[in-house]
Amino acid sequence: MTVCIDTNVLLQARAKSHPYGVNLDGFAGGRFDWLLSTSILLEYEEIIRKRAGEANWNHLLQFMEAVHLRHRNLILIGSAFRFRVILRDLDDNAFTDCAITAHADYVITSDRDFAPLANAGYKPQPITPEAFIERYRGVYV
Repeated sequence: MTVCIDTNVLLQARAKSHPYGVNLDGFAGGRFDWLLSTSILLEYEEIIRKRAGEANWNHLLQFMEAVHLRHRNLILIGSAFRFRVILRDLDDNAFTDCAITAHADYVITSDRDFAPLANAGYKPQPITPEAFIERYRGVYV
């Protein structure tokens, strides 16, 4: 299974005590592939540095690299296509572009701006972190 993880979910999942942390545990266990693009990485970096500081950004990068070295489940996608699925927050298109290009299963997000993806005719579907955990607990997370 392949997923893109929206920044809002990643921010919360980094806290070990947060319920979304199980999503990162699933990635760390090699249970699913995490899709990234340069645009997504740049957004992660900007937001995490701004809200949590340089040390937390570096910690996340080290975590991602260590897991990837073990499981090879971090996939960098060159999103050359712009599908323009999200109209309210154009920055969110980085996630839909990456997910569509890679034929992902889901974009894990709690952002309602991703709703148009559900009816856009592409394979990736938006799913809330709660729904992802409920649906795949024990299998992927």
